Amino acid sequence: MSLRTPLGQVLGLGSAKEGTGHFFGQRVSGMALLILGLWFAWSLATLPGFGHADALAFIGAPLNGVLLVLLVVTLAYHSSLGVQVVIEDYVHGHGFKLVSLIISRFAHSFLLVAAIYAIIKIGLGA
Repeated sequence: MSLRTPLGQVLGLGSAKEGTGHFFGQRVSGMALLILGLWFAWSLATLPGFGHADALAFIGAPLNGVLLVLLVVTLAYHSSLGVQVVIEDYVHGHGFKLVSLIISRFAHSFLLVAAIYAIIKIGLGA
């Protein structure tokens, strides 16, 4: 039995006032992924061939390169938010949760930079 008041028991354990922004970010990035994913699927379906030269020509087109960058940025953001929720919900040790969140953030950032670098390098023909 505790002598603390109900308010005193929950102080510091309540809302961080970030849930709505996180929820909104997931929904907006999900809608953007739907649009960009449909564009990407349509683009792949209408490619003249699936060879290396065809892929380079596709990525080298300015509009396709920009849309691919938007796709990978949105995908990395959406994935980061989703993995964060899974870690926060299912990893129970405080230290392990913190380490997992940091590793997840670094991994998503690294993959995003690598994807953008590859698209730019291919797009510039280097």
